[in-house]
Amino acid sequence: MKILLQTTLILTALATGLMAGLFAAFAYSVMPGLARSSDRTFVEAMQNINKAILNPVFMLPFMATVPLLGLAIVLAWRGHGRPALPWLIAALALYLLAFMVTSGLNVPLNDQLAKAGSPDHVKNLAAAREDFESSWVAWNIVRALLHTAAFGCLLWALIVFGAHRTQQTAATAPPAQRPLVAQHHGSSAHAATGRTAQAGPMPQGPQARWTGGPRR
Repeated sequence: MKILLQTTLILTALATGLMAGLFAAFAYSVMPGLARSSDRTFVEAMQNINKAILNPVFMLPFMATVPLLGLAIVLAWRGHGRPALPWLIAALALYLLAFMVTSGLNVPLNDQLAKAGSPDHVKNLAAAREDFESSWVAWNIVRALLHTAAFGCLLWALIVFGAHRTQQTAATAPPAQRPLVAQHHGSSAHAATGRTAQAGPMPQGPQARWTGGPRR
């Protein structure tokens, strides 16, 4: 169960990180670059990007993250990952919000731009661009932030899960396998106790005040 949960968490974090990186790259690189292009170049480029991105490399992590997060939550609830559960739930909520932004806002804008037709036949390229660009860019920034926040929650869930596993392992390990520092302190204390016992009790009474010199 622990190995399955750990594997699921890693796969989910990787998929979410890929989506966060993709949409962030559009926000700080692709769209600012296209903003400097002509209307024809912009419309043609976005139409081609929207067609090319519909491939398994994009669709698999984009669609698989939600069921993977659901599986991680179930495994954490039933197994040893409950300390990470709040972060997993937060990651799922953030990812679902980002998913709804993409499917409910960005995708309809992509379809609207596609329906405008080939740039060679669009009568008013400036109008087609204006109806698309500002809204698409704004919502892309929103989903990039949501995906990045979900990715951060998953990274923290992995840290919490790992720390919890370490504590459990240390608590259940036999004495011979416990941390060397604890063994060292225990050995030092035992050695000090042994030396005290070998030295014998401290002298009592008048002899305790004698310093070793000749008596007068």
